[in-house]
Amino acid sequence: MATSIETQQMLGTTLADRIGNTPLVRLDRLTAELPGITMLGKAEWMNPGGSVKDRAASGIVGAALERGLLGGGKHLLDATSGNTGIAYAMLGAAWGFPVTLCVPSNVSPERKRILGAYGANVMWTDPADGSDGAIRKARELAKDTKSYFYADQYGNDENWRAHYRGTANNPGTANEIWKQTDGQVTHFVAGLGTSGTFVGTTRRLKELNPCIQCVSMQPDSPFNGFEGLKHMATAIVPPIYDPGLADRDIAMETEAAYAMAKRLGRIEGLLVGVSAAGATAAGLRIAEEEHAQGREAVIVVILCDGAEKYLSERFWEE
Repeated sequence: MATSIETQQMLGTTLADRIGNTPLVRLDRLTAELPGITMLGKAEWMNPGGSVKDRAASGIVGAALERGLLGGGKHLLDATSGNTGIAYAMLGAAWGFPVTLCVPSNVSPERKRILGAYGANVMWTDPADGSDGAIRKARELAKDTKSYFYADQYGNDENWRAHYRGTANNPGTANEIWKQTDGQVTHFVAGLGTSGTFVGTTRRLKELNPCIQCVSMQPDSPFNGFEGLKHMATAIVPPIYDPGLADRDIAMETEAAYAMAKRLGRIEGLLVGVSAAGATAAGLRIAEEEHAQGREAVIVVILCDGAEKYLSERFWEE
């Protein structure tokens, strides 16, 4: 008898097939007064779990299953601010393995409900400790190697590799961007959380064309409104992060990201999350600089997720 995954393959598209190969959306109204500038957003909310983190999670889980590190009732364990946890929980529900997550208790109510809907076991950590507190809790639990496979998204190379070379089901973020822009991309912008998206995509884009300017964006303060992003100077720095990769790093104000989130909704018809809006704000600053210098540019920004997990936040009404 065919397994559930084999049956899905016979009947149609599997869950894994739907991860990656996300479209680029033009942000033409945002750059309407900047002739010669093309700004494109990578619509990562089109992944089945609603965010770019589906890529890293599928890479990490796929490798663990292949190596026999996950299965037989062992829980996948990790720390998360929400999106990677949602991806793990989605995959665990679809592929039949239990998931235990350490999550700061101040994540949005929407994220809490989604994790619950997928049946994840969640250990809530002190919000004052942020994602670092969740990491410390996960590391403590990970000592029980019989019960847990510690996925360690912050230190697992399969995270950035999912963007560099992709998985069995997609060619990876960088290769998608290269193909979708016919190799014309001049700038790449992404926020820094685990840093996997930025590290993996940048490494591959630099191989394809070393002249591409790769720009990271992070909060300008340890106290900020970016769920999942890290202020690297004060945070536990992810082992996979390579600070030497970025051609430039932009420190972004939370208020500027909030303003951009509302602006994108009202002039582009796109509702995106706060981190996606912050990356877009960083991309627009680059666009304005390039235009001021009389240069043309094709700027690709990672829109890491949509706004549905943030609509309870008050800034939308301010």
